[in-house]
Amino acid sequence: MTTVYLPEYRTLRAHYQAFLTLERGLSENTRINYLADADRLVDWLDNIGQSLYTATLDCLQGFIIDLHQLGIAPRSQARILSGIKSLYKYMMTEGLIENNPTLLLESPRLGRKLPEVLTVEEINDMVGCVDMTKHEGQRNRAIIETLYGCGLRVSELCNLRIDNINFDEGFMIVIGKGDKQRLVPMSESSMDEIRLWLRNRAEIPVKRGEEGILFLGRRGKRLTRVMVFYIVRDLAEAAGVRKTISPHTLRHSFATHLLEGGANLRAIQQMLGHESIATTELYLHLDKSHLREEILTYHPRNAR
Repeated sequence: MTTVYLPEYRTLRAHYQAFLTLERGLSENTRINYLADADRLVDWLDNIGQSLYTATLDCLQGFIIDLHQLGIAPRSQARILSGIKSLYKYMMTEGLIENNPTLLLESPRLGRKLPEVLTVEEINDMVGCVDMTKHEGQRNRAIIETLYGCGLRVSELCNLRIDNINFDEGFMIVIGKGDKQRLVPMSESSMDEIRLWLRNRAEIPVKRGEEGILFLGRRGKRLTRVMVFYIVRDLAEAAGVRKTISPHTLRHSFATHLLEGGANLRAIQQMLGHESIATTELYLHLDKSHLREEILTYHPRNAR
């Protein structure tokens, strides 16, 4: 009988990280989340005297129950479970376990949640609240117009490169999830604000390695996702927007306003970089609610 070598967790983790990077080609954020999920499970199993190699289906169901009792939202539970299943699938492929205990592990039921959407007027108010007397004022205007005018994810915005923008053609090349490239048309407003920002950017001493990054902070380094979140949140508060929003809200608004204006769902899918049309169809449900509201408001049978 052949003895299977079982590496300690530190070694297994390093090999798994390399697998996620080199073979699966996952984005940095996804890799970080998957490794954090694995760390969380290993700590939990250690507390009950188990390991990744000895855990059973019942053990893992107990882990999910504990996540629920900690108050972790079902959507977050499902994401953690996805990371755990990825780890065990890797262990099966490497021959480290004979049976995969996650095969029958069910994800929590997720209700379809419609995303928060801003009106055009609310977005205009946010842009109008940018303090143009500050050095970062023009940059922040360009950020809002790019998030809303091009539908970018916040990580895509932070990593956007100057040489990936074609002002003559009105397109930008965006590096999305899994390092996949897509071509995104730019709004006239976003191009105008970016051109003005590039003049200000030329005055910033840029850190080595950040020369091609479009949006920089005062010290010449690319903005973090958290910094962009604060920019969007503060402008929303200044504009009197009473919705819970984030940079992703501008992406939702981009897609919803396109659909309401008559854009093709497949075209929106391509611009957003969704692998599945089912993800984009969320906006179709949102638009249906908008249409129902219009009927209830304006149809004579509903007039009061």
